[in-house]
Amino acid sequence: MDKAATKSALSRRGFIKATGAALAFLTALDTAPEQAIASLPPAARVPTGDVPGAGPNADPIIRMLADLRRALQKPVKDRRWVMVVDLGKCVGCHACTIACVAENKLPPGVVYRPVLEEEFGTYPNVTRRFLPRPCMQCDNPPCVPVCPVGATYKNPDGVVVVDYDQCIGCRYCVTACPYGARTFDFGMTYGSETPNAAGVIVGQTGADVYERAANYEYGEQWPRGHSEASPVGNVRKCHFCLHRVKEGMLPECVTTCIGRATYFGDANDPDALVTSLVANPSVMRLKEELGTEPRVYYLL
Repeated sequence: MDKAATKSALSRRGFIKATGAALAFLTALDTAPEQAIASLPPAARVPTGDVPGAGPNADPIIRMLADLRRALQKPVKDRRWVMVVDLGKCVGCHACTIACVAENKLPPGVVYRPVLEEEFGTYPNVTRRFLPRPCMQCDNPPCVPVCPVGATYKNPDGVVVVDYDQCIGCRYCVTACPYGARTFDFGMTYGSETPNAAGVIVGQTGADVYERAANYEYGEQWPRGHSEASPVGNVRKCHFCLHRVKEGMLPECVTTCIGRATYFGDANDPDALVTSLVANPSVMRLKEELGTEPRVYYLL
C-alpha cells in the first residue's frame, strides 16, 4: 500500500472512531445529560483552539463560537459579555422565547426573553416592529441596591444574577427594574396535579413529571418543589445562559434565532463580532437616560 492509500485508510479509521465516540456520548446525553457532560474532560467542556470554518465570512454562529472560545481563555476581569439584537432581522417568531423556556424549564408566568411588538404608521401604510427584551445586565443595575438580603448582585462576569438560596421573595427588585425584566415564580405548572390529604402531589401526568424535573441554572441543580433549594417563591430573570457559556456554548436564544438577529460575545475583544456591531452608528440601548448602562444593544 502506497503512502497516499495508507494516509487515506488512517483518515477513514480516525473518522469512524471519532464518529463512534460521538454517538456514544450523544446516547449518554439523551439518557443522563448532566452525567454525560460531567464525564467530559475540562478541555472538552471548555474547548480551546480554532473552530473549524471560523472566519470573517463564516456563519455568525460559527464566528461567535470562535469568539466565545477565545474569551473563555482570558481572565474573568478582562472580558465583558454583551448581547446585540438586530431589529432589522427580527421577524417576531418568538423562537428565542420558547427556546429559553425549554432550556431553563420556566413555569407559567416566568419569561426571561419576551418579544415586544409595536405597530406604527398610518393606515394603510402600517408595519410592525419586534423587540426582544432579555435582562439588560446593567452595569449600574437599580435592582441590586434595593435587595434587602443581597440575593441579587453582579457576579465576576458582570452578569446580574439571583441567589435562589438567599432570595426571600420580597420582589423589591421587580419594582426597581425599569425594563420589567424580572418575574416571580409562584410554583405553578402547565399540567394538572392532585395533592392528597398530606399535601403530596399524586396523579401526575407526563407533563407534570417533566416540569418537576430539576433545572441547572447557574450551573447548579435546582429541584422543582417547595423547598429552600428551589427557585419556587423566588424572583427569576435572564442570566445570559451562564451555565451554557461557561461550557463553551452560546446562550440558547442566540443559537435558536432563525434570522441570526441575536449576537453574543466579549466586547473587550477587538476581533469579536459583537465589538464591530456595538461600534455601529445605528446602535442604541433602552432607557440610557436612566444611567443604568445596559449591556444589551439594539441595531436599528
